[in-house]
Amino acid sequence: MTQPLHIGPHTVQPPVVLAPMAGITNAPFRTLCREFSGGQGLFVSEMITTRALVERNEKTMQLVHFDETEKPRSIQLYGVDPVTVGKAVRMIADEDMADHIDLNFGCPVPKVTRKGGGSALPYKRPLLRGILHEAVSNAGGLPVTMKMRKGIDDDHLTYLDAGRIAVEEGVTAIALHGRTAAQHYGGTADWEAIARLKEAVPEIPVLGNGDIWSADDAVRMMRETGCDGVVVGRGCLGRPWLFGDLVAALSGEDRGADAYARPFLREVADVMVRHARLLGEWLGDESRGVIDFRKHVAWYTKGFSVGSEMRKRLAVAASLEELRTLLDDLDLEQSWPGAAADGPRGRTSSRNRVVLPEGWLDDPFECGGGVDAEAELDTSGG
Repeated sequence: MTQPLHIGPHTVQPPVVLAPMAGITNAPFRTLCREFSGGQGLFVSEMITTRALVERNEKTMQLVHFDETEKPRSIQLYGVDPVTVGKAVRMIADEDMADHIDLNFGCPVPKVTRKGGGSALPYKRPLLRGILHEAVSNAGGLPVTMKMRKGIDDDHLTYLDAGRIAVEEGVTAIALHGRTAAQHYGGTADWEAIARLKEAVPEIPVLGNGDIWSADDAVRMMRETGCDGVVVGRGCLGRPWLFGDLVAALSGEDRGADAYARPFLREVADVMVRHARLLGEWLGDESRGVIDFRKHVAWYTKGFSVGSEMRKRLAVAASLEELRTLLDDLDLEQSWPGAAADGPRGRTSSRNRVVLPEGWLDDPFECGGGVDAEAELDTSGG
């Protein structure tokens, strides 16, 4: 059995965390993952931009709503201005919006990095320190954690410096995605970097992220790197039951790989309909819920004999009844397709270079006028 993960006053056992993913880890998806995990683990909200939160943007305020069964309530914030980050954190603390705050420094999206945000920001050490300082000092006792990448590219690695700055500023735990911004989501995650970060910041927990496609991957990452927990993102797309496997594997249950979830298509179809229904209830409109669900269809049906034409029809369903009818036309007695459904899912692209502001790499200790506010956009990544 793995040791519990301590995030401030919160104990996470087993040490499994759902990674924030914009448009994915909303309340309905978190509900599904929690149900399969038996309520064990930490499930983080979609990424919230600090500027939108401070301005009380209507959409943003919906995203920070938690079900009464979610404990601890975990919000991920993304911001590029220390003052605005501090205001957002203070707002969360004063209004009891969450029990834990995570800060995102891992987004590799070009429209963010070209403004100096996301995974480009830790290169500017003073700016990173300023954001972390304002977050921790305004948190009112709430634990503050951070998620980051190795750096901009192999020639501009930042994770070890960022880790030490985080410790010095009172950050409670760090999650490291073992890729650079240049790798985007391609190639192979560097688990050795996770091990090096763990050695560099022994004072606080280090969580590993990247290429966890199965419960066995999570066990192997913890064994090989010595990290204190795992953060799972793309591996659970279309597979919320993965959290049941993760909980079992990291709790020390002796049940073997054959006992991991291998649902028949009928069971998958039932989860798909429930997911779409939960989205409709959350959005207050069944049709909007089904439309929002469309992005999940390919992930849920990966590997099954569904056919490209049927996948297209499922991906344009406009009501729960239509979705259910289309699913019922499939051969629902298909067993889990094994390797065809396992392994990488979601984005796998790489980039040759990272788009950055002019002169960004000239001096890691010079921030000039800070980061363009346009870097703070509603976008995912990490």
